[in-house]
Amino acid sequence: MISNVNKKENVDNNIQISSYSLQRRNKRNLFTLMLLLPSLVLLLLFFIGPILLTGYFAFTNIALTGTASQAVEFIGFKNFVMMFSDPNFKSSIIATIIFLLFSGIIGQQVLGFIIALLMKQKKVNFRRFVGICVMAGWITPEIICAFAWVAFLGDNGTLNNLINILGFEPITWMYTFPLVSVIIANIWHGSAFSMLIYQAALDDVPRDIEEAAMIDGASSWQRLVRIVLPLIKGPAATNMVIVTLNTLGVFTLIYTMTGGGPGNATMTLPVFMYNQAFINYQLGYGTAISLIMLIIGIFASLIYIKLMKVEV
Repeated sequence: MISNVNKKENVDNNIQISSYSLQRRNKRNLFTLMLLLPSLVLLLLFFIGPILLTGYFAFTNIALTGTASQAVEFIGFKNFVMMFSDPNFKSSIIATIIFLLFSGIIGQQVLGFIIALLMKQKKVNFRRFVGICVMAGWITPEIICAFAWVAFLGDNGTLNNLINILGFEPITWMYTFPLVSVIIANIWHGSAFSMLIYQAALDDVPRDIEEAAMIDGASSWQRLVRIVLPLIKGPAATNMVIVTLNTLGVFTLIYTMTGGGPGNATMTLPVFMYNQAFINYQLGYGTAISLIMLIIGIFASLIYIKLMKVEV
C-alpha cells in the first residue's frame, strides 16, 4: 500500500516537473519569436512581398501609360509567350550567359582565388597593401566605376592614347568589343569580394595537413587540388552563389558604358527588362522578365550546391 502511494506521488511529481518544463520552453519560444518578429516583418515587407507582387504583375498587362495603367487585367501567360517569341529576348539570354560565365563564374572567381592564394602566408603589411588596392574597385560605386572605364576605353580614352604613343591605330573598344569591355570592367569591380572569401577560407586550411603532404612528396599542384580545394568547397559554393546573383543583376555598369548596344551586343536581361518596363512602359512584360531572372538565379544556385556537394 505504502509503495503504491509513493509511486503515485513520484508520478505526480514527474508530471508537474514536465508541465513546468513545457511552460518554460513555451515561454522561451514565445520570447524568441518576439525578438525575431521585427526581422520577420521586414523580411515579409521587403523580400517576400516584392517577390509575390512580381509573380502577380508578371501575369497582368500593367503599364505606365494607356488604358492598362488605369485598369489592370490578368492576361495569363501572354507576357511569357510574347517573351519567348521575341528575338531580342533570345539575344539577351545569350548575352547574359556570356557575361555571367566570363565575368562572374570564371573571371571574378579565378582572379579572386589567385590573388588570395598569392597573398597566403605573406606579411601583414603586404596583404594589407594588396587588399586595399584590390578593394578600391569593389568599394567604388558602380556608376563611378562605369565612368572610369568609359574614360579608360573611350575613343579618346587613356588606353587609346597609350596605343597612339606606341605608334598603333586607336581602337573603338566599346564599339568593336563591347561585351568584352563590360566583362573586364565587371571583373575589376567585383573580384575583391571573391578575394576576401577565398582569403578567409585559405587561412582556415590546417597548416599541418599541408606540411604532412609536403613531407610525403606532394607537389604544390597536388596539395592545391587534393587538399586545399576540397577543404574550401563550402566557401567556394557560397561565393559562387553570391557572385552569380550579383552578376545577374548588373545593370548600372552595362547601361552606363554601352546602353545595351551597339545593337543588342550587351543587352543583358536587366537592361532588356529596364527597356521594356520603363522605356516601352510595359511593366507587366518587364516583371515577367525579372521573374525569369529570379528563376535562373535559383536554378544556378541549386546546381552549384549539387555539383559541389555542399550541405545546406
